[in-house]
Amino acid sequence: MSRTFHHGERRIRVRGVRHESPDLRKLARALIDLAQAQAEAEAEQQHKQQTDNVVELRPKTPAGPEQDAA
Repeated sequence: MSRTFHHGERRIRVRGVRHESPDLRKLARALIDLAQAQAEAEAEQQHKQQTDNVVELRPKTPAGPEQDAA
């Protein structure tokens, strides 16, 4: 039997690596991405609310032939 045969189970191991100081650039990028995603979600929600409240106006169409008042 091969070493990769595990009866359909997959086990993933994650090993943490400690650094003396965190990578501030990565952390900053992650926070900026999170803030952008949140802002986009809020803007989309506001846009959806605004479009739900919009009433569509249609131009008036005459019912019959136009008559001149003169």
